[in-house]
This record gives sequence, structure tokens and C-alpha cells, in this order.
Amino acid sequence: MAVPAGADGAVPYVEVSCVEGKRDRRRRPLLDCVSVRFEYARPVRPFRWPPGGRWFPGWYWAATTGQLVGFESWLERDRLMLMDFDPAVVGVASQPFWLYWHDGTRERRHAPDFFVRRADGSAVVVDVRADDCIAPRDAEAFEVTRRACAEAGWGFERVGTPEAVLLANVRWLSRYRHPRCRQGPVAARLMEVFSQPGPLLSGADRAGDRLATLPVLFHLLWRQELSAEAMAVELLSPRTVVHLADGGAR
Repeated sequence: MAVPAGADGAVPYVEVSCVEGKRDRRRRPLLDCVSVRFEYARPVRPFRWPPGGRWFPGWYWAATTGQLVGFESWLERDRLMLMDFDPAVVGVASQPFWLYWHDGTRERRHAPDFFVRRADGSAVVVDVRADDCIAPRDAEAFEVTRRACAEAGWGFERVGTPEAVLLANVRWLSRYRHPRCRQGPVAARLMEVFSQPGPLLSGADRAGDRLATLPVLFHLLWRQELSAEAMAVELLSPRTVVHLADGGAR
């Protein structure tokens, strides 16, 4: 049983519960779990599709891991897609654990939305909630989670609605995220063509038949082996300048 926080405002005593084996769950002190590879954890609660519900849960196939990752809303799906696009992310799991603590009146629990492992070995716990949809109770849970993560040596982020243009571009590129879109000879030709920056469509035409080159080009942009200028502020277009990435490829 989690115990109340001290009167001095210290970090509450926090326990963690995750799925181990097929269905086993065991609560342990947070500091006993800092080395657990939660990026491989199974969700601690099911993703439900209630009739007439206002949520839109589902499964997203992450190119980063080759695995399905659950989400409970379209906002979570969008944030998951952006994490999949981030070359610094090497692992991600949804609803990885329950956090338990006592708020001084009763026991509370919270399941963060995602656990992310980065290429440098660090970990980040992510909660997804739009800025205008945070109730006081949620804000308290996010703050306890932030403080608990700091104690465990993890980062914590509460993220909201992403920037619209960047999201639109990443959504488009995500259609080509599967490795089957990478055709070796075509990819090599595109990398050669865009060794000098140039417009997206004319470069695709220079590399060959655009019906064959465009899917590979979008895959290379997804992989960030190629980069597109101003992708955060301008929608991809035939005139978008494309060039070799500066060390951002995975």
C-alpha cells in the first residue's frame, strides 16, 4: 500500500505495477524499477471501443520497433506517430505501468500514456493531453508523475496538440514508413540526385519513373536520410527543396 507524502512536500512514496509474464502483476517501489525495460512492457489496461464513445482507440504499427502500439485517442495517435518519426527514439510502449501514491486523503493511481527509450539510453515518460483539457485532478497526477520520474532518473513530458503543418507532413510520410518501400537501387539513385539540393518532384523525375521513385523518396524522408526544407512551416509540394540529411538518418 502506498503511504502518504510527508508534510514537508517531498516526493510521495510511489509504487509501480506492470504486466509481467502473461497476466501477473506485482507492485514494487518505484526505485526498484528504474532499470526495467518498460519500452517492451505490455499495456496495463485494455484499449476499449465503447459504442458511442468519444474516444478513438486503436493500434499503430511503429516502424521504429516493428510492433503495434496502442493509443486511446487521435491525439495520442498523432503524438505516437511523431515519436515514431523521431530518430532519437528507439523504443516505445503504451500504458506501460500504473503509478500508485497517496494524496493525503486516499490512494491514487495513474497510468502514463507512453514510455519512450532514446538512442542514448535515457528514458522519457509521456502523458498526452491537450492544454485546454487538463482538469485539476489530472494536473495533480501529471505533477506527481513528473516528480516521480525525476526521482527515478527519467524525463517527463506532458504534450498537447502538435503543430498542424508538421503533423500533416509527417502523416503523409508515415504512409511510406514500412521497409518494403525502400527499393535499394532506387534509394541509391535518389541519394545521388539529392546530394545537391533540389526540388522534390524534379529530383524524383531525374531518378527515374516517378511512380517508382516517389514512394522511395517519401520513405527516405520518413527515415530522415533525406531532409525537406521548412517541413515544420510549409506543406510538402513539388517545389519543396530536398537534400541529404545532416547525420539524422537512422
